[in-house]
Amino acid sequence: MRPIRPTLAAASLAAVLALTATACGPSEEQAGDKPSAPVSEPATDGKITIPDDLKDRLKEHGIDLDKWRDGEWKNWDRDKWLREAKDYVNPIIEDLWDPDRMRDAEKPPTKPVEPDISGDEGVTDPTPEPVDAVPVKTPYHSAVPEAGKVFFDGPQGSMVCSATVVKDPANPGKSNMVWTAGHCVHAGKSGGWYRNIAFVPAYNDKATQSTDKDEIAPYGVWWGDWAQTSDQWIAQGAATGGQGAPYDFAVIHVTPEKGRTGKSLEETVGAALPVEFNAPAVPKIAKITATGYPAAPPYDGEKMFQCADKPGRLSLKAEQPTMYRIGCTMTGGSSGGGWVAQGQDGKPALVSNTSIGPVTAGWLAGPRLGDEAKGVYDAVSRKFAGR
Repeated sequence: MRPIRPTLAAASLAAVLALTATACGPSEEQAGDKPSAPVSEPATDGKITIPDDLKDRLKEHGIDLDKWRDGEWKNWDRDKWLREAKDYVNPIIEDLWDPDRMRDAEKPPTKPVEPDISGDEGVTDPTPEPVDAVPVKTPYHSAVPEAGKVFFDGPQGSMVCSATVVKDPANPGKSNMVWTAGHCVHAGKSGGWYRNIAFVPAYNDKATQSTDKDEIAPYGVWWGDWAQTSDQWIAQGAATGGQGAPYDFAVIHVTPEKGRTGKSLEETVGAALPVEFNAPAVPKIAKITATGYPAAPPYDGEKMFQCADKPGRLSLKAEQPTMYRIGCTMTGGSSGGGWVAQGQDGKPALVSNTSIGPVTAGWLAGPRLGDEAKGVYDAVSRKFAGR
């Protein structure tokens, strides 16, 4: 069993310095500090000047911004692959994620995975029957406006996941928060934070083969300027075997690649889902709908799919939370995609995300979102309160 993603896939907060040649977003000194004001002012030519003190901070971590943009980010030496939140940096490299590179990121892994998990260590229901994934009607924005795709880089190359725009309690109606899987931002116990993390809402909205970025990313590319996943995922998470899966969730705070436009992500796409923690027990949930961009064969990562099924239970270890499990034929690339069910108010709410599944597909499992997940969510919301 492996995390569901094409190539690879945290109590820490990841302070991400969002910098471009033309714009500069907020920076963080330490996890737990309130975000500061913008770190630079427009120069007389309309460009943004990166302050010397910020350049010095990057250099403290061995990062020269110009060299980073020129390819230094590809250095995955152990000393360079940072694990701790306060050390994580993600400078924006404007136009790095062009349509060709987005499509190149959709190749599945060739690395073998461990055998399927028996699921006999706790309360586990019978393996569900496979449910065929159904293509989402185009344009995707009309059908599932909160859904999109995450792109990022790791030691083995460019990778993809799926994600969902979620509400921000501290900024009602103006959320810049995205929910995904922990393994889409951090490699777990085997490594550190991924790089060049970006979210594209309604990716390939009309399911075309266009090379026009405005069609592939109709609502823009949004770079992560802050990320957080669980301590458990950082300590236990693995590419195979299901380790850390009950805590495999993450929240990314994003900022537009081309600079601030005055509109939040939620305002831009016109939607964001509430997150329901401690959702009802499995027997009380009639149906969960999972959404994602599966990229491993027979899919190619270019189209959005959904599966709907009544969930069952999957227990990997008796001492860890039981996961939700549904029948679904989606493959790698669907990781991190939102699982939506009827909330306590009768309206749709996010209750989980795709985490793991067997090599042969047929079913997916996602974490139940409890106190740990709420802690991650609340911390990111507080971090950007009023911004």
